[in-house]
Amino acid sequence: MTVWDRPEPPARPVPLDRERIVAAAVALADEGGLEAVSLRKVAARLNAGPMRLYGYISTKEELLDLMVDEVQAEILPAEQPGDWREALRVLSHRTRQAALRHPWLADLLGGRPTLGPNGLAVTEAKLAALDGLADVDTVMRAAETVSAYVTGAIRREIADLRAERATGLSKRDWQRASGPHVTRMLATGRFPALAKAVHDGTDVDAGTSFSTGLDWVLDAVAARLTPPPG
Repeated sequence: MTVWDRPEPPARPVPLDRERIVAAAVALADEGGLEAVSLRKVAARLNAGPMRLYGYISTKEELLDLMVDEVQAEILPAEQPGDWREALRVLSHRTRQAALRHPWLADLLGGRPTLGPNGLAVTEAKLAALDGLADVDTVMRAAETVSAYVTGAIRREIADLRAERATGLSKRDWQRASGPHVTRMLATGRFPALAKAVHDGTDVDAGTSFSTGLDWVLDAVAARLTPPPG
């Protein structure tokens, strides 16, 4: 029985419910990352005894599932665009925006599908956008491919932001600090393709990079979409 199937216990002297517990856990994670979340810390945030929480949530893994599902509600748009590319683009950008608001989400993306109502709704929206444009296996691989790109791009961006916080160096500061070493290495002639990219390439912000890569992935998906025979 999943946490979503298991009924909540009746109200007790200190009012609790899963909604309040999950909200407290999300707040803790937003403040200090997943390492700041435990049933004991959540209970303390709610001024309740830790054992009280076990009536609502059996394990930390269940709590994480509920947290992810809570944030996935932020991914669903109010209306699903009619065009499949725009639908997947909107879902992808909203996933990135949710991860930037809740950086810990990057650590939990890409695993087994989440089975909460919001997670299932996000998956439904992805598949519905492609429904009828190809056979079901192609649709599933297309949705997986877009999700894999989004997850990888988000994790890279969040890793950069964490490195910036941990070192106190912005991307520009880090580039200046490591510049002399990179210049010496490129001068050896051992890395001609990298040297060309460093000297001639255009540096873009994370949002532009995400959008460009997403468009390329959607182009690749479009090339594979062949409506199944009637």
